[in-house]
Amino acid sequence: MIPREFIQSLLGRVDIVDVVDRYVKLKKAGSNYQACCPFHNEKTPSFTVSPSKQFYHCFGCGAHGNAVGFLMEYSGLAYPEAIRALAETVGMEVPETRAPIDPAKATQAQNLAQRMMEALSYYRAELKKSREAIDYLKGRGLSGEIAARYGLGYAPEGWQNLAAVFADYATADLRDTGLIIDSEPDESAGKKSRRYDRFRHRVMFPILDARGNVIGFGGRVIGAGEPKYLNSPETPLFEKGRELYGLYQARRAIRDRNEVIVVEGYMDVVALAQHGVENAVATLGTATTPNHVAKLVKLADNVVFCFDGDAAGRKAAWRALEVSLPELADGKVVSFLFLPEKDDPDDFVRREGREAFLKAVGQAKPLSQFLFSELGSHVDMSAEEGRARFLAQARPLVEQVKAPALAAMLRRHLAQLSQLDAQEIDRLVPGRPAAPAPAAARRSPPARTTRKPIKSPDAQLLGRVLARPEIALQVPDEILDARTPIGAALAEAVAYFRSRPDATLGQASAHFEGSEHQAAILDALNEPLLNQAESPDFDLVAEGRDLIERMLAEKRARRSAELMPLVAGGTATPEQKAEYEALIQRLSVAKQGNAGPGERSKL
Repeated sequence: MIPREFIQSLLGRVDIVDVVDRYVKLKKAGSNYQACCPFHNEKTPSFTVSPSKQFYHCFGCGAHGNAVGFLMEYSGLAYPEAIRALAETVGMEVPETRAPIDPAKATQAQNLAQRMMEALSYYRAELKKSREAIDYLKGRGLSGEIAARYGLGYAPEGWQNLAAVFADYATADLRDTGLIIDSEPDESAGKKSRRYDRFRHRVMFPILDARGNVIGFGGRVIGAGEPKYLNSPETPLFEKGRELYGLYQARRAIRDRNEVIVVEGYMDVVALAQHGVENAVATLGTATTPNHVAKLVKLADNVVFCFDGDAAGRKAAWRALEVSLPELADGKVVSFLFLPEKDDPDDFVRREGREAFLKAVGQAKPLSQFLFSELGSHVDMSAEEGRARFLAQARPLVEQVKAPALAAMLRRHLAQLSQLDAQEIDRLVPGRPAAPAPAAARRSPPARTTRKPIKSPDAQLLGRVLARPEIALQVPDEILDARTPIGAALAEAVAYFRSRPDATLGQASAHFEGSEHQAAILDALNEPLLNQAESPDFDLVAEGRDLIERMLAEKRARRSAELMPLVAGGTATPEQKAEYEALIQRLSVAKQGNAGPGERSKL
C-alpha cells in the first residue's frame, strides 16, 4: 500500500496542467484551461483543468479527478500504477507501507523485465536477417512500419539460439522468463533433462503491459507445424487472463472511437491495424475472462467481440457473453460480430477492405439480441414447455446483470418472449435490489444535461469547501454534525483543510480516495453551481459564507425551540437558561442584519 502522505506530496509536486497537456491539447481559458473532453464525444469544450485546484472536471459527462485519476481514466492504469507512472515524471521513488517486499523477488522482477527486452532485441534483429520471415509477413500484407509498431521479430530454427543472448542460459533463473523449456528426465532410459528454446522458427509477437514493458511473447509458426500459435506460459510477469494483446498500441484509437474490437489472434490485430482499424485487441490464447471485460468497458463505451461464424466461434462468443453480464453498466454496449464461416478478421479485411469490415462492425448483434436468440434457437418457442425451458435458462443469466436500466429492459423483453406479464416476470425473475455505484466507477458519458442542485445544506457547503478550501476556515464547529454520511464527510473535509490550508482539491480527492466519504465528496462536486465558481463575476467564498450564516441561524433556531419550553416552564438549568438567552440575542442580531465583523468572528 502506498502511503497517503506520499500521494499528497506527489500531487503537491506535479502540475495537472502539464500532465493532461501531454495527452490532450489544452487552451488557456481565463484562469483555467479547456479542451474537448477526452472521455466523451463533444464539439464544444466542456473539459476544464484548474491549476489552482489541481483538478479536472467535465461539465458535460461529469468525469473529474486529480492527476492520478486522469492517468487512470485516460491510460487505463490501476491506482498504484498511475501513482508510480506520475512519480517517475518528477523523479520520486514510491515507498510502500505493506510488509516489506522480498528483495530477492524485487530483483527477480527487474531481471525478468530486462531479459524480456534483451530477447525482444534479439528476435527483432533476427527478423531483419531472415528472408523467409520477411516474405511471410509481406505475404500477409504487412508493411515494415506495422511490423516495427508492434515490435515483430523472428525466432530462428535451432534448439539453443538464446544461449548466445544469455550468458547464464544454463541457470535455473532463466526458466522464469518462459523463453526456455527443460525437458523431463527419463532415469529409466538414462536420459537427463535437456534445455532448449521454447520458440523456434516462428514470427514473434511481443506482448506488452500498460506501460509498454515486454511481459511475454506469442509465436506464429512459419509454414506447417503445430501448434500454429504458441504463447508464453504464466510467469511472474505474465498472467494470460489479465492481459490483452495490442492494447498498448490501440489505446489512443480506442479512446478516439470510444470503441474496442476484440478478436482472437495476434495476426488479426496486426492485419486490422495495417488496414487502418487500429482499435483492435486480442485475448491471449485463452477464453475471455471477467478481468478482460472489466478492463475493456473501462476503456470504451462500445465493446465488439469479433468471432468466426463456426461452432467454435459461437462457443467462444457465448463464453464472452457469460463473463460480460456481471460487468455491464448502463451506457455500455457489448456486441457480437460473427464473420462468415472459415473467415477471420485477417482474411476478411484483406479481401473486403477496411470499409466493409467497419460496416460489419456497425451491424454487430447487441448482447441482448444474441442472448435471447441463442437461447431461443434451442427450444420450441411456440410451445409452453419450450418457453418454460427458455425462461429457466435465461433466468440465471439475466439475474447476473447489475446495471439497473439494462436489467429492467432485459426482464421486460424476457416477459414478451415468454408471453408473461410484468407481474409474473417480477415473481419468477426478481430484479436486483438497487445498489450504489462503486465510488471509483466513472459515469458513462451522457449528453450534456443540467444536474439538479443538491438540496442538503451540508452537501451544498461540502461542495463549496472543496471548490474553495479557504471556506473551511470559516466553518464553525457548531454546525458540523457527523451523524449523517454527508455531515460526516463535511466534518472530515473541514478538518482536512484546517490542517492543510494550502492543500488543493486534487490533494483532497486523493486523501479521501477509497474512504467511506468518497461517494459523498464525488456527489458534492457534481453540483452545477460549482461551475459558476470558475467565473470571475461569481464570489463563491462570499456565497459560502452566506450559506454558513443561514445554517448557523437554522441550527440556533432549532436549539432555542428545544430550550424554550424548559425556560418557560421554569425547569431549565442555569446553564440552559444562559444558553437560551445567548441564542435569542444572536438570532435577534442576525435577523436585524446588523452582524458586524466582531459578531461574525464568533460564528
